[in-house]
Amino acid sequence: MVGLDGDAIVTAHLAEYQKIRNIRRDPRVVLTIEGGVTNAAGLAEYLIVHGRATVNEGGAPALLNRLAKVYLGPDASYPPTPNPPEGYVLSISVDRVGGVGPWSGDH
Repeated sequence: MVGLDGDAIVTAHLAEYQKIRNIRRDPRVVLTIEGGVTNAAGLAEYLIVHGRATVNEGGAPALLNRLAKVYLGPDASYPPTPNPPEGYVLSISVDRVGGVGPWSGDH
């Protein structure tokens, strides 16, 4: 699940997975999102975001709970376990976007 915090894209992670360690080593990231829509030219729409990520300690359960309400419904609650670890929040500042869709400027 991804969300927005101002101009930044945010994701939450409950544990220090390899992704967190990789971003600490090199903050450059690329995020690809499939749109699930085919445009008039018959191309599948997708978004590519190039940016830099910052690892912030703590706040993952709160962000996951907020995003669950968007993705799963207003009554959803996540994580499903009591007292989850505080985890990590990745904050991605966008450098440029591309892909196929209205955001690409090729429409």
